[in-house]
Amino acid sequence: MEVKVEDKKGNLVLENRKKLSITGVNEVVSFNDETIILNTNLGALTVRGSGLKMNKLDVENGDMKITGTINSFAYTGSKNRKNNESIIARLFR
Repeated sequence: MEVKVEDKKGNLVLENRKKLSITGVNEVVSFNDETIILNTNLGALTVRGSGLKMNKLDVENGDMKITGTINSFAYTGSKNRKNNESIIARLFR
């Protein structure tokens, strides 16, 4: 059975560029205080900023809260990234 993108749920709520609430998170691929990369129901999501902290991660429900100064967030594809794929390999696709 194929699951369509419309059937998957995911929300992003940004409050004053300081607090980002995300639903539909499957896993955290990598994180530091400037970049957080997540796999979500709708694809890979990259959050960039400064002083980023993951304040809440509810694995069962897929909810996450990120605080700090958020400069950008972008979905980088509809397919989830492979954990063993290097950053260099992703850059030169």
